[in-house]
Amino acid sequence: MNDITRCPWSDHDDSLIRDYHDHEWGKLNLDERYLFEMLVLELFQSGLSWSTVLHKRQNFRHAFCNFVPAEVAQMTEQDQARLLQDKGIIRNQRKIAAAITNARALLIIDARYGNFAHYLQKFIPTPIIHHPQTSDEVPTTNKIAQKLAKQMKKDGFTFVGPVILYSFLQGVGLINDHLENCPFKYHG
Repeated sequence: MNDITRCPWSDHDDSLIRDYHDHEWGKLNLDERYLFEMLVLELFQSGLSWSTVLHKRQNFRHAFCNFVPAEVAQMTEQDQARLLQDKGIIRNQRKIAAAITNARALLIIDARYGNFAHYLQKFIPTPIIHHPQTSDEVPTTNKIAQKLAKQMKKDGFTFVGPVILYSFLQGVGLINDHLENCPFKYHG
């Protein structure tokens, strides 16, 4: 399967990128922990390469309580200080604080809507499958991500701009932007 044509961003020697593209990206997964994991990873990716984040993914899982929102929401200033010393993750104070703040906001969303997936599905009731022919046709954001970013900020989330959220929506499969000729595109 090495002679197939993947989406260009994933078609290189990094097996973690290829595996993520082939088995996760654009595939619908509304599991609460997975949604929170992807939200955290996307916010840490801001300004960096996705490869950098994926290579630290296991370290992030350990640092952020396997992405159990209720446990991350209980993290203290001492935990934040400890994470700032953790060389296995991206040591950015604003991003660490945002992950904890977002866990707390997610718990409020869970209480209000039943779970984070229901909240997201208010914006995208069924997955959006685009049909781009080239990478140039894949946007970095859209009106849905802009609207979602505005609402999430009102609901207490931080570090959730429309570009981060568009990437998040792609990652969890609510938006599928695999190129039309990619063998990993889900056609529904």
